[in-house]
Amino acid sequence: MKTTRLGDSALQVSQICLGTMTFGQQNSEAEAHTQLDRAFAAGVNFIDTAEMYPVPPRADTCGRSEKIVGKWLAGQERTRVILATKASGPSRGLHWIRGGRLDFDLASLRSAVEGSLRRLRTDYIDLYQLHWPARNQPMFGQWQFDPAKERQGTAILDMLEALSALVRAGKIRHFGLSNEYPWGVMEFVRLAREHGLPRPVSLQNAYSLLNRVFEYGLAEVCHREGVSLLPYSPLAFGTLSGKYLADPRAAGRINEFAGFGQRYAKANVAPAVTAYVELARRHGLTPSQLALAFVYSRWFVSSTIIGATSMEQLEENLGAVTVQLPPALLADIDALHVRYSNPAP
Repeated sequence: MKTTRLGDSALQVSQICLGTMTFGQQNSEAEAHTQLDRAFAAGVNFIDTAEMYPVPPRADTCGRSEKIVGKWLAGQERTRVILATKASGPSRGLHWIRGGRLDFDLASLRSAVEGSLRRLRTDYIDLYQLHWPARNQPMFGQWQFDPAKERQGTAILDMLEALSALVRAGKIRHFGLSNEYPWGVMEFVRLAREHGLPRPVSLQNAYSLLNRVFEYGLAEVCHREGVSLLPYSPLAFGTLSGKYLADPRAAGRINEFAGFGQRYAKANVAPAVTAYVELARRHGLTPSQLALAFVYSRWFVSSTIIGATSMEQLEENLGAVTVQLPPALLADIDALHVRYSNPAP
């Protein structure tokens, strides 16, 4: 499997990153370890998790995904694994995490890092990410910025200084952003440059055939500033597999967890998915192969975060990395994108 440099770091990450938000909820520890073993046998060297996982977040399961990954990691040669995790931020009401102290100041981030290190059974994290912005921003299916919702929060410069302290302490090697917008990425980069502090090396945002918002502003920002995209939800919570067209009650987290798939419940999602499914079949591909191969092929993608609840799904996700989409097919995809522009932002 191909590897690429992550931002301006020394990390060489595999083209695919194994996401773990199902570990401890939809997947047992044994199933999770089997997935990890298979992914690494296929050349994946990159794992992504978070202190709040599994999802949906609950007090009684919080941290379980990191513990499962940590037990597996204890049996590996640590330097062969690139490990990413994330700190939960304010605004989502997860009061059970760190006693509700979810600001991105030094005390809170140090507490978050040390908790993750214990659960992951390691003494350093390769990529530490801020899971979502601390400031007012539309997130997770929302799309309109509302200045009336402004709130107090840790200043970005203070976040950078806190992250720098954690780098100097050897607890993290690099940091990244997640669910960020162009202004946020530029502000982190600008302040890091002006104050001689570590720069963000990556951005983990949703990106798929149903959500190409990244291309509208962030693609240029990240290219010019050397920030790598780590797209998540390339199959849009399984929507792009087409399974919900065939059976609206199909097994999957959208049906298993109430309110979990609201990003994919918008009016134009079903007609867009129908069009992409038909396009895939005309070209002899499964809908999942088309959706994944498209994301894998983007010039701005460093490593795509995949997730699976079965080995069959994992095998298809891994296998799609070898699928090459010809120019005519890519043109057809762009034509559909013009017709159904970002139905699930």
